[in-house]
Amino acid sequence: MIGNWATTVGTASRTLRHTSAPVTNALIVLCCLVFLLGPAAGLNPAYGHGDELLTTQRAYFRRWGVVPAELFSGAPGAALTPLTALFVHGSWVHLLGNMLFLHVFGAMTEERMGRGRYLLFYAGCGALALLGYAVAHAGSEQSLVGASGAISAVLGAFLYLFPRARVTSLLPFLFFLPLRFPAWVVLPFWAALQWLAAGHAAQGPGVAYLAHLIGFGLGFLVAWGVFRRTTRVKATPAPAPEGENQP
Repeated sequence: MIGNWATTVGTASRTLRHTSAPVTNALIVLCCLVFLLGPAAGLNPAYGHGDELLTTQRAYFRRWGVVPAELFSGAPGAALTPLTALFVHGSWVHLLGNMLFLHVFGAMTEERMGRGRYLLFYAGCGALALLGYAVAHAGSEQSLVGASGAISAVLGAFLYLFPRARVTSLLPFLFFLPLRFPAWVVLPFWAALQWLAAGHAAQGPGVAYLAHLIGFGLGFLVAWGVFRRTTRVKATPAPAPEGENQP
């Protein structure tokens, strides 16, 4: 999941309602539909209840998620799982946290990159982030699902493209007060937290911090490689829009 230790939501000086983001919106809708129609949502009685539902969920994650040991053993269909896993989420919290970050940071990134390039960027970086995690845990039998690697890439690109955009953050050690900082402060801080967490994460179920780091780094490098010869958008500080919601 993207949000951990520090909850971060962002708006640049121009608000999201002025930004057209059909690809980002389509990705959000697709992820939500996949979740609602699958067993992880727990809404469809056809998947059973109790232990039967848990067994169905495990089989579902194994079928569509990345299982490193199967990926490198040449198991049928495993080669496609770094892409299919991007649209599968393990819980309501997992889904909503990822979609919040995608909604906030994806719109302006998509507008800057262009729709086609943004879609390829999202899918490519997301798949590579999951693949990188699988390489580091090649013998793991655990299923890895979620769009976190792709969304982390969006964060990395956003940092390069909009370093001065104001980002609203809720920090637990500051009693969750909503504070606005430039992206060049908030996003590197978020990446540092992922690095620290990755160093203490044990193998097994949990948050794939390494995939976050790989995605973030890839996103920043791709944005740098594509846009380094163009002028980056400078977002000047602005007050929060009236009625801006905090998670």
